Amino acid sequence: MGAGLRPSRWQQLGLELPLKPQFSRDDFLVSESNADALRLIEAWPHWPDQVLLLVGAPGSGKSHLAAIWAAEVGAEIMSGEALATADIAALSDRPALAIDAADRLGAAEAPLFHLLNLARQENMSVLLTARTHPDHWGLKTPDLLSRLRLAPSVTLGAPDDALLHSVLRKLFRDRQLLVDPAIIDLIALHIDRSLDVARAFVAHIDRIALARGSAVTRALVRELLPDVNDTTD
Repeated sequence: MGAGLRPSRWQQLGLELPLKPQFSRDDFLVSESNADALRLIEAWPHWPDQVLLLVGAPGSGKSHLAAIWAAEVGAEIMSGEALATADIAALSDRPALAIDAADRLGAAEAPLFHLLNLARQENMSVLLTARTHPDHWGLKTPDLLSRLRLAPSVTLGAPDDALLHSVLRKLFRDRQLLVDPAIIDLIALHIDRSLDVARAFVAHIDRIALARGSAVTRALVRELLPDVNDTTD
């Protein structure tokens, strides 16, 4: 069936409908690359420590897992950099907090160290996401580095073949596109193993197909594959 056709009313639109990433538990696709991280997330509140660190490359699913956990436990999500201007004492009154991109703290090293100490005192759970382990963050606060080294961590691998194919199929379905499995195979073979890259490239394909009023075909995908490195800018 290779078509990639959508209802005719969508073919009349000249504008792409923006789709926000879906970060619910039902939208999280499990494979060997992320199963350990999901099990640890779902083990809360029986974590081995108040602090848990999720490590993985961009597009590995860290933010999705943080969103699943935050929704389950009622935690706020904030960026590492935002800690620099946050009221740390007020944050420590919460039962849980997720800090996304904790490896990009900027001026927030001292606030994070203070928060982690308060978390231990107040029995508060803190989930941190980062691209690398703390030794590679360039931290200038030895006590903070020591504290983070002691925190349990789990690493998400790059998406394996099964996960990448499943994600691509879902991304096209979310855009109301029925795509030949051979096209999924073609894309998976040529793009980086990153969920962010997959998401951006499917959006790029959809945008071009919509502008041309065409189906998603192998020819179109082959034409656009040279653009794949530009779609996540």
